[in-house]
Amino acid sequence: MRQIPAIAAGLAALAVLVTSGCSAPAPPRADAPPVTPPGPVTLPAPTGPHPVGTTVLHLTDTSRPDPWNPDADTRELKVTLWYPTGQRDGKPAPYMTPQESELLLKASRIARVSYDILSTTRTNAVRDAVPSGHGFPLVVLSPGFTKPVSTLTSLAEDLASRGYVVAGIDHTHENHGTVLPGGRVAECLACDSDSDPGFGTGVVQGRAADVSFVLDRLTTTWKHSRLIDRGKIAMAGQSIGGAAAVATMVKDPRVRAGIDMDGTTYARIPKDGLSRPFMFLGSKDHVPGGLDTSWDRDWKLLTGWKRWLVLSKAEHQSFTDLPLLAGALAVRPVPGVLPAARSSELTRAYVAAFLDQHLKSRRQPLLDKPSPRHPEATFCPEACARP
Repeated sequence: MRQIPAIAAGLAALAVLVTSGCSAPAPPRADAPPVTPPGPVTLPAPTGPHPVGTTVLHLTDTSRPDPWNPDADTRELKVTLWYPTGQRDGKPAPYMTPQESELLLKASRIARVSYDILSTTRTNAVRDAVPSGHGFPLVVLSPGFTKPVSTLTSLAEDLASRGYVVAGIDHTHENHGTVLPGGRVAECLACDSDSDPGFGTGVVQGRAADVSFVLDRLTTTWKHSRLIDRGKIAMAGQSIGGAAAVATMVKDPRVRAGIDMDGTTYARIPKDGLSRPFMFLGSKDHVPGGLDTSWDRDWKLLTGWKRWLVLSKAEHQSFTDLPLLAGALAVRPVPGVLPAARSSELTRAYVAAFLDQHLKSRRQPLLDKPSPRHPEATFCPEACARP
């Protein structure tokens, strides 16, 4: 399964990492010369005033079976939380485990670097830091298909530094590898079905159920539930994770606002519309009448506050950490593609502005009209040229 579409063909060795489906390019030639990567990548520093803590929860929903594993009568989820803390010193959290890095790179047929290389990525959040404060808005993050939620870490850390609790969900069996308690590894069982009719619709409905369950637990039984303002919850996602934001808002009224970052949508909005705030943030393939037409269809049914922004020179994964990680994988930047640091800066700016306006009631002029400081952002549908 693919979301529309992937990244420039010139990213050869990264082709699977930066697409959202399960297909893989041909493996590197056996006689290819070895590559020495330049060293670990450090994610961009958060821009808000709060130090950031992070922790991992493993939750089990006993009310439903796993949709991908017929032998599992419960649904296990790994949830990564980022939040404000007063603790500035401490051990930074790992970006992902060595095993998760290996599974992702092997599935992507990237064999010219050490398989644990992504586990060396340097984050900015202190592992298991004590939370500070209470009553923060909650933002749920959902990643692209086959990708772990760690690929949204830079955005999550920035939001936490700005005064949000962020819950990133690894939707079990929908990425190349999630390490569960006891060292168990949940691999991508969904990848075997990604070409089936109705696959996308099934995925987003399953993810909506995952989100509702996580909200139930975080706002009631989690030991730090006081951190969360239950009346201020939003969801953002990339690729099919963005599509899942639409599906979740249709099903769960607790989610007051949503963002779809470059994801073809699947869940149908009711005919009477969706009146809660929503923002599309995407690449050129999401201009009106472009390669993906789902945004054209859904735009008419968004009856509340809404924005449709397209970033020039952005590609499908420009809204994730993957371009930032290219250096660790010895991949050269592709001419004409939005530079990694700039794509991260733009994504952070527009996502934070949307959330500040709709969860913190702080008006954001950035969302009202084009900005000379952000010339890459075009407001659609009026200002977007059709292909």
